[in-house]
Order: sequence, then C-alpha cells, then structure tokens
Amino acid sequence: MFSALARWLFKIAGWQLVGNVTTLPKTIWVVAPHTTNWDFLVGLGARAASRVWVQYLAKSSLFTWYSGWLFRALGGKPVYRDRSHNLVDSIVAVFNQHQQLHICIAPEGTRSNVAKIKTGFYYIALKAQVPYIPVGFDWPRKLVILGDPLYATGNYEQDMVPFYAFFSQVQGVKKDWLRQWEETGVIN
Repeated sequence: MFSALARWLFKIAGWQLVGNVTTLPKTIWVVAPHTTNWDFLVGLGARAASRVWVQYLAKSSLFTWYSGWLFRALGGKPVYRDRSHNLVDSIVAVFNQHQQLHICIAPEGTRSNVAKIKTGFYYIALKAQVPYIPVGFDWPRKLVILGDPLYATGNYEQDMVPFYAFFSQVQGVKKDWLRQWEETGVIN
C-alpha cells in the first residue's frame, strides 16, 4: 500500500527513475548530491519506483522517541557519529548475515557543501565484496539516475574515476568534492 502511494506521488510530482534497476542480491546505493531534506521523500519515491527494498543509514538524532519508529519502518538504520566504533566492519557483518540486502548511503554525510566525500561506502563494498551503485539526484530535470554497478578493487583512486564521472553528468548542485575533481582530475 505505502509503496503504491509512494510510486504515485513520485510520478505526480514529475520525477522519473532512469537507468537499469539492479537484480543483484546485495548492493550499496550511493546517493548524491544530498542538498535538501526533500531528498528523503524523493528517495522514498525512487525506491518504490525501483521495487527494490533499499534500507538507508541516517544520523541517530533522527531516531528519537517520537520519530524513530517511523524512520525504522521506512527502512532506516541509525548511525551514531558521536561514538567511536567501526561502522564499516559492522555493516560488512550485516551484509555477511543476509542473502539479500540493499543499503543506501549519502557519502557527503551532510546537506552542506563538502570538499571531500566519506569513503565508508567504498570500504564496505570492498570488504563485503558487494557492488556499489551511484545514484544521482538531478533536481533540474527531476530525475533519479541509476548508474551501473561498480566494484571495489582496493585501488581507491582508480575505482573512483567512473564514480566521479557519473556524478559529473548529474545536473544541479555540484559540491566542492566534485568541482575539484572536474577542475583537477584529482580524487580526494
């Protein structure tokens, strides 16, 4: 019921999902740019349109006593950024415990401008041996663009070239991490 409503609202709002929806059993969906709270609702619509149950990681402060139940019901998993623990290894363990699992991560970690993305998604993909899929939120054209699955080889700079190239084609806000790469070819 909720998925049908989310698909309908996504379509009525003028959004489209483009690209090939994965049939792989385990993936990390890497979404950028993250610029507004509306990204969450667009993401729910895109997930419904893809018909793939993609869970997401979000800051723990969203999971309060009054809203935590809703975010969990929508597939959310809290990330505790104020504690020192190995999030990468924790998520790898979760991937290893499931036959099928799709997780969404926003590598920018914030709606604000950032000069460098967080690399956790890459190391999760590498250690869990699962592909990561770049997903672009193209606000000017109202497109959620799915890229081809990418595989981590352990050579971060080389592996990130098609990732950065994908996001370079997404229209709209370009944060410093991407602008710097477009100007210099250097991956941070």
